[in-house]
This record gives sequence, C-alpha cells and structure tokens, in this order.
Amino acid sequence: MSDFHVHPQATVGEEGGVARFQCQIHGLPKPLITWEKNRVPIDTDNERYTLLPKGVLQITGLQAEDSGVFHCVASNVASVRVSHGASLTVSGSGSGAYKEPTILVGPENLTLTVHQTAVLECVATGNPRPIVSWSRLDGRPIGVEGIQVLGTGNLIISDVTVQHSGVYVCAANRPGTRVRRTAQGRLVVQAPAEFVQHPQSISRPAGTTAMFTCQAQGEPPPHVTWLKNGQVLGPGGHVRLKNNNSTLTISGIGPEDEAIYQCMAENSAGSSQASARLTVLWAEGLPGPPVNVQAVSVSSTEVRVSWTEPLVNTKEIIGYVLHIRKAADPPELEYQEAVSKSTFQHLVSDLEPSTAYSFYIKAYTPRGASSASAATLASTLGEAPAPPPLSVRVLGSSTLQLLWEPWPRLAQHEGGFKLFYRPASKASFTGPILLPGTVSSYNLSQLDPTAVYEVKLLAYNQHGDGNATVRFVSLRGASERTALSPPCDCRKEEATNQTSTTGIVIGIHIGVTCIIFCVLFLLFGQRGRVLLCKDVDMKELEQLFPRAGAMGQPDPRPNPRPTDPEAPALCEETQFSMLPLQGFGLLEEMTSEAKAPCVGPLAALPPQDTGPGLLSEGPAALPARSGQ
Repeated sequence: MSDFHVHPQATVGEEGGVARFQCQIHGLPKPLITWEKNRVPIDTDNERYTLLPKGVLQITGLQAEDSGVFHCVASNVASVRVSHGASLTVSGSGSGAYKEPTILVGPENLTLTVHQTAVLECVATGNPRPIVSWSRLDGRPIGVEGIQVLGTGNLIISDVTVQHSGVYVCAANRPGTRVRRTAQGRLVVQAPAEFVQHPQSISRPAGTTAMFTCQAQGEPPPHVTWLKNGQVLGPGGHVRLKNNNSTLTISGIGPEDEAIYQCMAENSAGSSQASARLTVLWAEGLPGPPVNVQAVSVSSTEVRVSWTEPLVNTKEIIGYVLHIRKAADPPELEYQEAVSKSTFQHLVSDLEPSTAYSFYIKAYTPRGASSASAATLASTLGEAPAPPPLSVRVLGSSTLQLLWEPWPRLAQHEGGFKLFYRPASKASFTGPILLPGTVSSYNLSQLDPTAVYEVKLLAYNQHGDGNATVRFVSLRGASERTALSPPCDCRKEEATNQTSTTGIVIGIHIGVTCIIFCVLFLLFGQRGRVLLCKDVDMKELEQLFPRAGAMGQPDPRPNPRPTDPEAPALCEETQFSMLPLQGFGLLEEMTSEAKAPCVGPLAALPPQDTGPGLLSEGPAALPARSGQ
C-alpha cells in the first residue's frame, strides 16, 4: 500500500448535528478501510455510525460521548496502515433553535464500469432534521433492484449497468413544508467492448472475393481495427474497409492473402479481440495471368486495351474479364467488362475526357480465375469545351449584360472564356476579352444606342477553342424607352399596367354605383319643390295624393283660381313636399298669381321661399291654420 493521500480532518459539531471523516489510500489488493475511536474499533452496530465503501465515516445525531480522536485503518494481505488522528468535539445542545436545511456534502460525479458499485453521498443538516430524497434529473424512475439507502440519505447502486447513467439529484426537505435544498451529481457507466458478431473462418478460390464481418458494442462505442498475422491492416489496393471498419473485403485474393485476420474492438473501458482464418483454394491447372497488358488512348472517350494470353494452362480458358476504374477512385468503384477467349484487345468507351484510368485483366476457366495481370494506366485524350449557354439582358440604351454558367473545371485545364462583339454592320469583332472559368457574367458598356450588336462567347482549354455561342441584340428600342423613362423591369411594368387597368374598371363601377345611390337619395330621401306650369285638375291630384291629416274629408278652402278673363296668362304655382314611399300624400297646395310669366315649363322655387303652408316635415307636422 502507498501512504494515505487523504487523512481525516478534525471537526466540531453540535449535539444533534452531523460529523463526517474521510480517508483515501491505494493498494493492491484494494485495502479494507475500518475506523477507530480512541484506538478502539468503533461499534458498527450503532445506527448513528455509517461507513461508506469509499472510506467515509458519517456520525448523525451527535452526542457528547461521540467526542474523541478518530483514526482510519487500511489493511490488505501486504500490510496495515493507520492514518493521522482527527479529533471530534461536540459542543453544547443547540437543538432548540430553528435552522434551515443545508446539504453539507452532495453527490460527486462518478465514472464507473458495469458491475461496479456506485456510492452517491448526501449529508444534510438542519433543525428540525431534514428528510433526504433522491430523483433523476431526466424524470426516469431510479428503480428498486440493487438500490439501497445507507444512513440518513446515501444512495448505493450495486452492479451498475449502462442504463444507470444519468444525473442524480439529492433533495433535503424541511418536514411539513416546501422548503428544500438540492445537490446533484452525474453518474457515467461505461461498458467495455464486446462482440455482437465474430468473424468466421472462410475458404475461397483464388481470384474471388473474401469478406469478414466483425460487429462490437460498448459504451462509449468501440473503435474497430484489423490485423493480418498480427500486423495492422489498412485499406488500399484490393483491401477495403466499410461500415466503420466492421466489414473487411479482400478482392481478387491470391496465395499472399492467406493469413489469420484479427478484429480488435476497444474503448476507454476495455478491449476485445477475435480472429478468423482465410484459406485460398488454388485449383491445379489454372492459367497464369495475362501478360503484355497495354492501354492506348483512341479519343477523348475511348481507350484500347490489348494483352496476350497467359504463358501456361491456356487450353481451358473460356474468356477474359477486364477490370476498369478511374485512377483516382477507390477500388470499390471498379467495374468489369467481359471479353471472349479469342479476343486479345478491347475498346473501352464512354470514358471521361482528360481522365486517367487503371486497367487489369484476368483469365477464367471452369475451375476458377487466374491471378490478376499487372495494372496499366492510360489517360483519355482531351477535347475542346462545348459551347457555353449564353443569355443577354439590355440594361440601358448603351449597356448589355451577358450571363452564362461558370465552368470551374476550365481552370484545371488552363482554360477560360473568350468574348467577342461587334455592331452587325461591321466586319471585324472587338476582342477577344479573356475571362477565367469561374466568371459567369460580363457587362458591355458605351455601345451605340442605334445599332444591332452580335455577341459571341466560347470556352477554351489546352486542347483549343470550343464552338461559340452567338447572340444578336438591338439597342434601338431601349434607346427610345430611355428617352421617356429610365430602364425598368418589363415584367414589373406589365404587372403595373395590368394593375392600372383593373383600378380603372373598379373606379368606373364605384362611380356608377355612387350616381345610382345619389338619384335614389334625391327621389326618396329629400324634400323637393317643383313649379308646375300647366293646369292641373285638383280633384285628380287629390285622388292621387290624398290630403294628409284630412283623409276622406272635403277641402273647405275656396278655389283661389282667378276668373278674370282680362288678366294676363299666369302660372299656377303648386308646391309639394316629397316624402318617403311609405308616407306619400299631398301635404299642402297653394295657388298664387305670379307677377311674371314662367320662364319654362318647370321652375324650382328658391329654397328660402317656402310660402305659407309649405311643410318641411311629414303629415304629422301639419300646422292648424284657420281660414286656409
């Protein structure tokens, strides 16, 4: 054992309070911790004394007799060690005074391995003595299996599992109230790596593919590595690792691949290993690999591959398989093309220009495939770029904006764009204007507003210029529009015109509706006065418009119509008050001689000249006038 690296410390407590001592020491085997008071082992049957596995002594409900000197004793088969002494002094009683709940020691953050024991300490004090409870911060239940409480509130979890990981909250509650204090600690339970699926030993014919699968689990998730005969095996060549290294694939196996393959899974909690053997079956009489493999570029998309037959065992050959992939691609992107046994060359088409490819070939018999030939590389020829798509926008009377898609690959092949332009009436172009392959627009300014321009754009690389895209555009219309107004978005202008037309139509409808309402208002809602310039039979009028307030009674008034034949022709002035539909009636009639003839067939009386008996209200407002 080493020396104690944590010794117990002297403490002072009140009667009824709590005292705590702690010591720590390392040893192999792990030492057993006990405690002595005044050099006498303490009574472990005393419920007020709690010993925790991590070397902690708790004393609750302190009494005067608890005073003394305490030692921590550590022992194993190697030796026994005793810590420094720590005195405990218990002062007089203070149990009558109220004290808020206080957590003296809360749970610590712990990192354990499965099957170990977790000790979550919680020491609380107060008056009255607080009640200690535990919960999980995520709200999940703590459970009961393997769970126990030591002393007044220490939580012990035996045989921990990954599911026990979480944040645990210790709460000290004052009895009968909601007053509480809390402390929390995180428990992390790790699980060493263990295999869910072990790799299996396999036997495969030469030239085929062998695959091993190794799946492991743990907390934290383990990392998987592969070894071949004890040497670390990485991806490359015909060896591939997939699915986070859980799958090992060896393509085109040969005698050199026959070995013991080990799968190593490890994390911070531990590691595991499993192994499997690969046996390569080599049939007698198989042909050797094809020889003299050559690849020659034919065009930007084609390569011709040629070879000669193997040197031995060629009689049973039934065909060849050509393996093709881009030189920069991983082996899993390889593809194959079959070739007849009488053919010793093959034209590979549909390739990408200016790209390097890798080729190798195998000979096949009914009993299996030969080993792979030596790989050969060839690059397809380059070609000039295709015509770029080009669009032109008129920005003003003398400015054009050219737009196209950028081609970043042009920069990789020493290329870019060339721009030419000219008025259609001229023979020579202005340009070329050289632009990099990453540019996607260019503005031409200070152009002739009255001219039609021809614009030409082409892409180029180290293999030459590609075909050009040509556009013709006129600035005349733009010049006329600019004279009236600044340039605008035609689509926006069209939308504005459409909105204006809609507004005019709506305005007309609103105007017509207003006129109709005005006419109806004048007819039925206002009092009107008209001058009738023709003889009216009063009896007919009274039949049509009965006198209000005298319905069914004769009119006692004398007829004021003049009878002097010598009198000049005069107009009869008759005044009416117009009422709403439900109140139609002849309200008042008055005939008087005018001093002058009527100006026309109808004349409106002035608004202020109401005359005697002219009413502004309905029939109920008729005045009582005698002699009328």
